[in-house]
Amino acid sequence: MTTAYDFSATDIDGQPQALSQYQGKVLLIVNVASRCGFTPQYAGLERLWRDYRGRGLVVLGFPCDQFGHQEPGDAAEIKNFCSLTYDVDFPMFAKIEVNGAGAHPLWQWLKDEKGGLLGIDAIKWNFTKFLVGRDGRVLKRYAPTDKPESMARDIEAALA
Repeated sequence: MTTAYDFSATDIDGQPQALSQYQGKVLLIVNVASRCGFTPQYAGLERLWRDYRGRGLVVLGFPCDQFGHQEPGDAAEIKNFCSLTYDVDFPMFAKIEVNGAGAHPLWQWLKDEKGGLLGIDAIKWNFTKFLVGRDGRVLKRYAPTDKPESMARDIEAALA
């Protein structure tokens, strides 16, 4: 059985990271962008990370430039923006694709595990979020319009 912990990705600093390092943690995996109407959600994601990391939550940000060219920068620019604008210190990864032939394997798996509305699996926009339980299985998929603070009850249940 495949779980989120079976994947790896390159972090924002260019280093390979096995997601197995988060085994037993609850993960909130998000495709992010710096120039999107939903970009202010970085603040809410950081707040969730700070509020719940001591109990086992890890927020993982995956920059993506597939929607309206809203993440045009390189890794250094993205990291700088996140740090200076939203004081982000949750783990960030290198820019990836979430749809199409070049979709990162983690994101292909996430979409297969929890399809979107009307059975359409494709990621529709930036700030689509997946909540993964301590067992590495996808618990829930959230739309870009779902604000991070609205997920607190689900996160608390997953952490219990």
